[in-house]
Parts: sequence; C-alpha cells; structure tokens
Amino acid sequence: MANLKEVRNRIKSVSSTQQITKAMKMVSAAKLKRATNAIVQLRPYANKLKDLLANLSASLEDGSSPFLAQREPNKVLIVVVSSNRGLAGAFNANVIKTANNLIAEKYSEQLKAGNISIVAIGKKSQEFYARRKYNVIGNNNDLYLDLNFINASVITQSIMDGFLKGDYDRVELVYNQFKNAAMQILTVEQLLPVPKPEVKKDDTKKDLNKVQVDYILEPSQEAIVEQLIPKNIKIQLYKAVLDSNASEHGARMTAMDKATDNAGELLKALKLSYNQARQAAITTELTEIVSGAAALSAQ
Repeated sequence: MANLKEVRNRIKSVSSTQQITKAMKMVSAAKLKRATNAIVQLRPYANKLKDLLANLSASLEDGSSPFLAQREPNKVLIVVVSSNRGLAGAFNANVIKTANNLIAEKYSEQLKAGNISIVAIGKKSQEFYARRKYNVIGNNNDLYLDLNFINASVITQSIMDGFLKGDYDRVELVYNQFKNAAMQILTVEQLLPVPKPEVKKDDTKKDLNKVQVDYILEPSQEAIVEQLIPKNIKIQLYKAVLDSNASEHGARMTAMDKATDNAGELLKALKLSYNQARQAAITTELTEIVSGAAALSAQ
C-alpha cells in the first residue's frame, strides 16, 4: 500500500506540473503574437535603411564618418542579447555559447590581454559573464520591462560614445534571429565600425548594380550619411533585441509544449504502474482470504 501511495503522489505532482507547463505555453503564445508583430513591422524598414546606407557609404572614404573608421581591433566589445528568464530550452545557452566561440576563435589575443568587454542585454547573459569575471558594462536587464526604441537607443548611444572615445575598436552583436516559433537563427553581426558592402570578384557587375543607385541627394551625400549612420546603428541594435524577444517566446512556447507532452506520457506510465500495483495488491488480498477460508474449512 505504501507503493500505491507513492505512485498516487507522483501522479498528483506530474499533473500539477503539466497544468503549469500548459499555462506557460499559452502565455508564451500570446506574448509571441505581439513580439512577432513588432519584429515583422520593423524588419523591412531596418533592412531597407541598411541597404540604403550601404549604397550611399560605398563611395565614401573611411574618414568621412567616425563610425566608418576601420581600426585594429585591440579592444573589442561583445553585445550579447539573451533573456531575463529561463525555461526556454537551449535559447540562452546557445547564444552564450556562440558569443564564447566568437571570443575564442576570433579574439583570443584580446581576451588574454584583458581587452574584451561585454554588454549583456538580459539577466541570463549578465549573470553568466559577471560570474566569470568578465568586464561587464552596465546593467540592461530592465529593457525588457518596457521594450521600445527610445530605451534601446540609450544603450546604443553609450556604445557609440565608447567607440568614439576609443574605449573599443570593434563592436560585435550576438543574438537569436527570429524565423518562426520553432526555429531561431544564431546571428553574429559587426555593429561598429559600420561594415561596407563586400563586392565579390566573380560577381562584380551584379554587385555594382546593387551599390550604384541613382539617388537625388539633398543637401549632400556626406550630410545625409552623417545623419543616417547613427540612426542605422540604433535601428540595428533595436531590431536585434526585438528578434531575440520574439525568439525567446517562441523557444519557451516550444519547450513548454514538449514539456506538456512529456508530462502526459509520464502520467500514462504512472497510471499503468498504479493500476498494476493496485491489481497486485487486490490479488494478494484475495489470495490471503482464500487461504484463510481454506484453513478454516480444514479445521
């Protein structure tokens, strides 16, 4: 009977967990809808602005804007976009792993020299790098409480100011790009200095057609680019955060859906085990009754 009681307790526990995971799945689905709408609306604008800037800045020299200046990457800043909460499968682990691989493979010398800094957007990456004694700049965990362009721009502006001061020579951005609820694409982008479009030798004519666009520019190309570059940098970081936010809810919804299904499978196994134990107990009791009756008849 003690075994039956233990199984009943486990069934209650798993049923309670299944209700929680099902509720979390529904909450994530509702949040995913809003987050998806936000990134879907911003992405075409951000991509078009990026292409426009690439077309305009392709003919400019590096010295025309301080954000185009290519410097030796002696001091590097890595912006790691994670989430504030867990229970999202491997969402946070994957983005942190990607950032670590980037540092190990591309900036190992800077790491040895202590010239790697981290801007963590999200509690999970903040805690990870703080525990490992990285130079973590600021605390940006509250951004998700009120996620909008103005609040994201505050972070971007501090990064841009640090780049202009020479605190870091290169800024890399690591985040999960949203594709759908079940798939997120780990993405590494160079935020600063702003990269110019690459022209491949095998496809020079095709690429030149993309770069050379006949724009009518007022007041001048340099003045327009000077205004567009800071705005583009802010838009690209904001887009990365929106991508990560939508990816987080998609990953959590998928993880909770799988957890709910697993809880259902476990409940089936537990109920089968419970019925078998109950059947064995009833059989034992019947055997004892029959044996007792037989003993009384023999007397």
